[in-house]
Amino acid sequence: MPAAEPVEPVADDDPLSRERAHLAASRAALRAMREDVESLDISDVTANWVNAAVLERQIEERVKALADLSDTPLFFGRLDYLHDPGAEQAEGGREPEGHEAPSGPEGREETGGRFYIGRRHVHDAGGDPMVIDWRAPVSQPFYRASRKDPMDVALRRRFGYTGGALTAYEDEHLSDPAEAATTSKLLQQEIERPRVGPMRDIVATIQPEQDEIVRSGLAGSVCVQGGPGTGKTAVGLHRVAYLLYAHRERLARTGTLVVGPNRSFLHYIEQVLPALGELTVAQATVDDLVAQHVEVRGTDDAAAAVVKGDARMAEVLRRALYSHVTLPTEPVVVVRGSRRWRVPAYELEDIVRQLLERGIRYGAAREALPQRIAHAVLVQMERAGEAPDDRVQDAVARNSAVKAAVKTIWPAVDPAKLVLRLLGDPEFLAEHARGLLDEQEQKTILWAGPARSVRSAKFSPADAVLVDEAADLVRRTPSLGHVVLDEAQDLSPMQYRAVGRRCTTGSATVLGDLAQGTTPWATRSWEEALEHLGKRDAVIEELTAGFRVPTDVITYASRLLPHIAPGLTPVASIRENPGFFEVRRVGGPGDVVAACRELLRHEGSVGLIAADARIPELAQELAAASVASVAPGEETTRDTRLTLVPASLAKGLEYDYVVLDEPRAVVDGEPDERTGLRRLYVALTRAVSGLIVTHAAPLPEQLA
Repeated sequence: MPAAEPVEPVADDDPLSRERAHLAASRAALRAMREDVESLDISDVTANWVNAAVLERQIEERVKALADLSDTPLFFGRLDYLHDPGAEQAEGGREPEGHEAPSGPEGREETGGRFYIGRRHVHDAGGDPMVIDWRAPVSQPFYRASRKDPMDVALRRRFGYTGGALTAYEDEHLSDPAEAATTSKLLQQEIERPRVGPMRDIVATIQPEQDEIVRSGLAGSVCVQGGPGTGKTAVGLHRVAYLLYAHRERLARTGTLVVGPNRSFLHYIEQVLPALGELTVAQATVDDLVAQHVEVRGTDDAAAAVVKGDARMAEVLRRALYSHVTLPTEPVVVVRGSRRWRVPAYELEDIVRQLLERGIRYGAAREALPQRIAHAVLVQMERAGEAPDDRVQDAVARNSAVKAAVKTIWPAVDPAKLVLRLLGDPEFLAEHARGLLDEQEQKTILWAGPARSVRSAKFSPADAVLVDEAADLVRRTPSLGHVVLDEAQDLSPMQYRAVGRRCTTGSATVLGDLAQGTTPWATRSWEEALEHLGKRDAVIEELTAGFRVPTDVITYASRLLPHIAPGLTPVASIRENPGFFEVRRVGGPGDVVAACRELLRHEGSVGLIAADARIPELAQELAAASVASVAPGEETTRDTRLTLVPASLAKGLEYDYVVLDEPRAVVDGEPDERTGLRRLYVALTRAVSGLIVTHAAPLPEQLA
C-alpha cells in the first residue's frame, strides 16, 4: 500500500476490518477492567472507616481513569518491530508503580513485535496487553523513528477516526529503502482538525522535538521557549502525564501542580490530563498560591507593582523580619526546686548569634532558642554532679523565665503584619530598604494611608506575594515533586520566587514566549527568570515549528518581532492548509459582527478579540444582531461557538477562526507601546485556520 495514502474499507476481511475488530475487542477489554474495579468488595479488607473512605476514593478515581470516551480513539497507532524489543523494553511497556502489570509480553497483539499505541494501557482477561500506554518505552519510536533512524521499526501505522469510529489508516515502511518519504496526511489532518470547547491532548501528533522534552527526566528542570502555535502548553501537560507514569509513587507522595496565568486559561486546559487518565494534578494561578495568607482587595498602579515585584524586596523583607531579633543584655535565671541556674547574657548572645549565622528559618530558630538555653542550663547541672535527661531539658525549655527571654529576644512575627508595617511606616521601610531602594521607589510602594489591621488592609496581588515571601522566611513552604509553570514570561521576580519555593526539592517545567510578555515587569531573559525560580541549571529548549497558526497569519504577526523581541527566532508554520488571512477596513461595529457571522459559517470555534475597553460595545452589537456569544472560560457548544475575548485574556487561548477588532485600540490600551505591541502579537496569533483583522482607525505603523 502506498505510504501516506489513507485506505478506505473495501471488504469485511481487509486490514481495516481487522483493525476495527481489534478496536472493538480492546474497548470490551477496557469495559471489563472497569467492571472488575467496580465489583471490588472492600468490606473485608478495611480495618476502620478512615481506611474504607481512602480505599473507596481510590477505587472511584480508578474507575474514572478507566472511562472509555466514545469520541476519543482508544489507540491511534501501531508499531511492527523487525525484532523482538526484548524483556527490558517489554517491562518498560507495563504500567509502573501502582498499576496492575500484565503477565504476558507487553503490548503485543501476537508474537513478532506488534504494538498498538494508545492513551492508556488495556489488557485482556488473561493479562495480555491489547493496547499499551503511549508513555511506555516501547512506544517511543512511534514519535521518533524516521527513515534515517528507523529504531528497528519495520512499519508505523497511523489510524484515522471520525468521532470514535476507525475510518482509515496509512503505513510507513521505515526500514524499506525503496519507499519514498512522504508527509502523513492523517497526521496533518489531526493537527488541523477544527476544535470546539476546551483544549484537547496532542498524544497522537507529538513531534520528535516535542517528545524529547516530554520524556526528559524528573530530576532536571526544563524551560521551553515557544512561539505561538508551537505546542508548548501541550508539551508541558504531556510531560506531567509522562512523569506521573514513570514516577507515580514518588509524585503521589510529593504532588504535582500546573500554574497558569488566569482562571480562563486553566479552564481551557483542564480536560487534557483527565483525557490521558491523570486525575490528581492540581491547577492554580500564582494569585491562588499566595491567597492563603491575606485577602486581596486592592490594586497597584504599574509603577508600584514593578517595585513590589522586584527581587530586591526579598532582602528588604529579610532585613525587616530579623530586625525583631535583639541581642540579650540580661541573664536568664531558672529556678528548679531549691537551686537557681543562671545563664549569663554573654552566653545567651553567643547562642543567638549562632542561630543567626546558621541561616535557618526565623520560626525554626525561634523554636530552637529555648532548647539551646535549656541545654546551657543542663551543662551547668552536669557540672554540679546532677544527671538530667531529655525530660529535664524539655521542662527547662518550658520554664517561664526561658519563655519570657525568648519572647523578648526572638519575638513571634506575623508575616501579614510585617508587610503591613513595611508598606505603612515610612521610617520602618527606609531603615530596611537603605541601599536597596531609592527614595522615589520607597515612596512609590508606600500606602497612601496606613491600615489599622490586617483585616481592614486592602492588600494588592503584589502585596500578597510579599506576604508569601515573608511567610516562607518564617516557616519553610512545603515543596511539591513537580510544577509546570505556563505563560511564565509575565511573572515578576517575586512571583517566580513564590512558585520556586513550591518546588525547592522537586523539578519544574517552565513554558513561555518572551515575545508575549505583556506585564510591565515581563521577563527579559530565561536565564534571569530561572535564577529567580531557583532552577539556574534548567535546560532551555526552543520550539520554532508552528503547528497551529497558518503561514500568512504568523508571517504578518512576525512583523512585530523586531520591535518586541529582536533576538527571537520567528515561528515557521509547517501547516499544509494555508487557511486564510484578511485585513479589512470597516465602517463600525456592525461590520465587525458581519465578519463574525461570516466565520461562523465554517466548522469550529470562533473568537472575537478586542481591546478590553471595546468589549461592552461589541457585546451590545452582538446581542442586537442576535449572535450568541460566551466569555472566556465558559463552554462553547455547537449552537454557540463564538467567544467574545478581551485582549487581556487572550493569551494561551486558541480558536479555529478569529476576528481581531481594531489593532490600534489593543496597543493603546496598554501603559506603553512595547507592551501594547506584545499584546497585539498575542491577539494576532490566536487563530488556527483563519483571521480577519478589522479596523476603522489606522493600523500601527509596525504592521505596515
